[in-house]
Amino acid sequence: AYMGGDRGYARFFAYLNFFVFSMLVLVLASNFALLIVGWALVGAASYLLISYWFRRETATRAGIKAFVINVFGDVALVLGTYFIFKHSGTLDFLGTFDSVERDFEGANGDLTAGCILLLIGAITKSAQIPLHTWLPDAMEGPTPVSALIHAATMVTAGVYLIARMHPLFEQAPAAGTLGAIIGAVTLLVAGTIGLVVTDLKRVIAYSTMSQIGYMIMAVSGGAYVAGLFHLMTHAFFKALLFMAAGSVIAAMAGTQDLNKMGGFKAAMPFTYGAFVIGGLALSGIPPFSGFFSKDEILLDLGAEGGWKWALYVAGYVGALLTAVYTWRMIFRAFHGDPVPEARELEEGHLHHAEVHTNPVTGEVEDTDTGFPGPEHHIAERAAPMKVAMGVLAVLAVVGGLIQIPFAWHLLEDFLEPTFARSEVEVEPSDALSIFSLVLGAALGVAGIAIAYVIWGKPSTIAQTAQARFRVLHRLFSRKWYFDELIDWTIVKPWTWFGRFGQSIFERAFVNGTLVGGTSGLVRAGSAAVRAVQSGYLRYYAALLIGGVAVIGFYFLLQA
Repeated sequence: AYMGGDRGYARFFAYLNFFVFSMLVLVLASNFALLIVGWALVGAASYLLISYWFRRETATRAGIKAFVINVFGDVALVLGTYFIFKHSGTLDFLGTFDSVERDFEGANGDLTAGCILLLIGAITKSAQIPLHTWLPDAMEGPTPVSALIHAATMVTAGVYLIARMHPLFEQAPAAGTLGAIIGAVTLLVAGTIGLVVTDLKRVIAYSTMSQIGYMIMAVSGGAYVAGLFHLMTHAFFKALLFMAAGSVIAAMAGTQDLNKMGGFKAAMPFTYGAFVIGGLALSGIPPFSGFFSKDEILLDLGAEGGWKWALYVAGYVGALLTAVYTWRMIFRAFHGDPVPEARELEEGHLHHAEVHTNPVTGEVEDTDTGFPGPEHHIAERAAPMKVAMGVLAVLAVVGGLIQIPFAWHLLEDFLEPTFARSEVEVEPSDALSIFSLVLGAALGVAGIAIAYVIWGKPSTIAQTAQARFRVLHRLFSRKWYFDELIDWTIVKPWTWFGRFGQSIFERAFVNGTLVGGTSGLVRAGSAAVRAVQSGYLRYYAALLIGGVAVIGFYFLLQA
């Protein structure tokens, strides 16, 4: 329904089915060779879908950026596979696991290097720091793509990879420690950026980064069931938020800027309800699904103690940030008075809000809305979108009930044969369990309250805080300067290296020595041959007589 009015409707579903095929290849692979094929195909499908609206320069740039960064992760995955094959002598998963568990005798350099390289591949695909910069830009793709790929499936492939390779990571603790630290840093950094982003879909994108940080932290720290539990529940409520965001964007004729939104609660009650349910689940409010899965991650890590207590604390700080930026987004979009742009659009006086014109062709480019038209009214449209949001909303509410503290653990029982030898075996005390449950819920409520005080009603607190903490606001709004860092440390050096290679190697050596030298040698040879092939009979007679004389002289010397 969302893409119903798009002129590339058939192409969109062709790409989408290609992605589904690629993802199935990845998750059903029983050996590293097929895993690499699926991994690469998923990256190609992601590129096609992100740059689906190829007439928009921002979309094509985003697709290229995502593809290039993910290729870096693909290379790391291939190199990691090489080291693991070198250690075990097989590409089959079961054979590799048996070999590692049978032959392991202390730290092994090949295995550790292989797992670290697998981790690099995982954090690249799952948009973790410092290889995360492609995900926010990927919001240039259609919103259903964001819901399916950048919330529920592709970006969690890194989590799946680490969990699938858990016997290897168990024998390479350095890789697990590094992964847990990266996950913790990502969930905090993404949370701070989410506090200042004004693009609706990018707020949810940074939220996705943060929540995957929890998952990476869990599976790298040995809490495999908890990490996969959060992967499942996150798919429900994050896809719900993306689909609800698509409903808002469609109603706003393609506008994604929170500064141009406000007061949509009355005009879009169903979408507002979807946002509230998704926001409560994301904020970890009981009894919504996110509460149970996030709490289980932190409880498993906290029960082990030691250095993992730092992960435990980071997780709860991230929980507070999550609630604040999530409800900041909801309050700014749905509460308060409509801003002038939204008011004009509601009254039907504002024409298409996001019209992009190609500066070269002059064509009107595509926008992220399935409802193009000269005028729009803010209202919910297309019953199929409501059905999709309704199903996801139900799952966001009840999806966490398969794992209930002090009651039943259906997912853990289901996965027990897989993780029986590797899962964290330290059982948290009842006191720690109760404390964690209460703390998680309290921080979620506190975050909602903070967001309400600042953005839920007329207030100047946000402007005052921005002025007082100008440096921090600039740091967060510039995304901690990761784009600039990558640009100056990787993109520009390679660009300069390429230009240097072009000027020295290509122009001087290839064009000069090889091409120019070869052509010069041929010209000199042809000139020499041409000199003796003059066409005059006297020259040929002289050459013949000279040749006979040389041969005769040779035989005289031999005699």
